[in-house]
Amino acid sequence: MTKAQDESQHERVIENRKARFDYEILSTIEVGIVLRGTEVKSVREGKISLGEGFVRIEGKPLCMHLYGVNIDAYGPAGPRQHTPTRPRTLLAHKREVLKLFRETEPKGLTIVPLKLYFKNGYAKLLVGVARGKTRGDKRQTIAKRDMQRDINRAMSRRQPR
Repeated sequence: MTKAQDESQHERVIENRKARFDYEILSTIEVGIVLRGTEVKSVREGKISLGEGFVRIEGKPLCMHLYGVNIDAYGPAGPRQHTPTRPRTLLAHKREVLKLFRETEPKGLTIVPLKLYFKNGYAKLLVGVARGKTRGDKRQTIAKRDMQRDINRAMSRRQPR
């Protein structure tokens, strides 16, 4: 196993599981994220919370910004560090930003962060265009998950002849 393969297996993948439960994900796109020095080290340690995060497309030349994501301070860096909840710029091609902007124009659609990971040394964020689920949809999701768990449990207990 090469050093690069060994390092890629130990990289952290931070997922926003709450988003998959609260929203119906319609489409996804991978974008870059601009991080400062101590933020990168904190993310590599997994000290980040994507749960409250959301993305806005704003400005005259359309730019994407990530809000509400908390990246904790990196302990060994001392007192001079980044602001934990500052807005962070997301990097994507102009046509991708326009596509996301057009997709979120209808009422009820938003862009949420789904997953943050490192790819070839660069921090990447998987964002998705999402529609909020109703309480009934959430109950249906829970019921499906419970039924699938019961089926899997029954199949694992079944004795082969």
